[in-house]
Amino acid sequence: MTLKQGKNNKSYQVLSIDTELRLERRLEALGLTAGTRITILNNNKKGALTAKFRGTRFALGRQIADHIEVKEADR
Repeated sequence: MTLKQGKNNKSYQVLSIDTELRLERRLEALGLTAGTRITILNNNKKGALTAKFRGTRFALGRQIADHIEVKEADR
């Protein structure tokens, strides 16, 4: 599933990021890499998706979130 399909207040583990190399490198610099645990704070289907990973809140555009493959995180 993609991050865009995730539910509010649920945690996921990033499996892969499939986007242009420049954007992928930028996300890596922010700490979003394969294996990262990410929690969706607000995904109300309009505007940016708000998520928390590595202790920081980020707003991700819907097109970006649609290219991040995730799975539900183990508790």
